[in-house]
Amino acid sequence: MVLEIERRFLVSLDAAEPWRAHVAWQQRLQQGYLSAGASGFTTRVRHDGAAGAWLTLKCAAAASLAVRHEFEYPIPAADARELLALSSQQLSKWRYGLDLPDGDWVLDVFEGSNAPLVIAEVELSSPDQPLAIPPWCVLEITGQGRLSNAALAATPLSAWEPLERNHLLQRAGAPSSCLG
Repeated sequence: MVLEIERRFLVSLDAAEPWRAHVAWQQRLQQGYLSAGASGFTTRVRHDGAAGAWLTLKCAAAASLAVRHEFEYPIPAADARELLALSSQQLSKWRYGLDLPDGDWVLDVFEGSNAPLVIAEVELSSPDQPLAIPPWCVLEITGQGRLSNAALAATPLSAWEPLERNHLLQRAGAPSSCLG
């Protein structure tokens, strides 16, 4: 059994994108959710558009909002494409691996109905691990279910009530053209 210990942050939508100086790798991901329950149990299929594909099961592990059980298995790309076709809740994003200290950092730039959302995640070795948070991480969103990938696949940012969507995007410093 693997525990995922993760903290998540809303990233500034500053046009200069200061996080780009830390990019070590990138990949485009398509994700579909085969199940996503209110209890936090999810079954996800992920495909990177090439040969990489995974089936992932996640569920709550502890009282800490940052800790979950995670079981991830590589699957054939053809199976991933078929499972994605069966999934009615999907999202796509560009994922960037970042060369930052204190954990394994990735940053997701969402596409389509979740644009212009940008979220950084860091996997830690323990829930109380000290962490230097970059200044472009403007708001911690760890445990905010509405901003989980599964929730964004079910109810994308574009489907949020305008007041809620605009409030979130303003926190990220979105230009007025993004606020609709």
